[in-house]
Amino acid sequence: MAAKRPIRPEAAADPQAIRAAAITLLARRDWLTQELSQRLRESGWEPEATAAVIEQLLGERLLDDSRYVERYVASRAERGQGPARIAADLSTLGAPRELIEAAVASGPDWGALAGVVRRRKFGAAAPDSWAEKARQARFLQYRGFSSDHIRAATDADLDPD
Repeated sequence: MAAKRPIRPEAAADPQAIRAAAITLLARRDWLTQELSQRLRESGWEPEATAAVIEQLLGERLLDDSRYVERYVASRAERGQGPARIAADLSTLGAPRELIEAAVASGPDWGALAGVVRRRKFGAAAPDSWAEKARQARFLQYRGFSSDHIRAATDADLDPD
């Protein structure tokens, strides 16, 4: 792998060069505003000029946090992750809380998804013992599903009689 070329000090504030670097990164995948800004600053671009370019990209909708969050929720739900885990991951990445809540609320039917994930992992038969229900519930909890989703997916009664 070739070594990264350092950015020349006189070019570090050039908006056209910063924009070209940002577009190169955006061509590979979507980025959160904060994530892209941090990446550009870590690469050696001047923070003030980077902020101006980021604002320009936001105005052109080449950079869109809501689009990123919606796609992230959809892709992670396809992998079988639940809303709590997805929200925590997005929060760690620096996504705004309002966008996370809106995307999770408009996501798939989380209860049905928990059932699909449970059946994919453990088979179609409902768990017959409390120990097996607990094991499956722990798995679904790790995946990020709420207790309501888990109860529906495992057909768990609240009354053990």
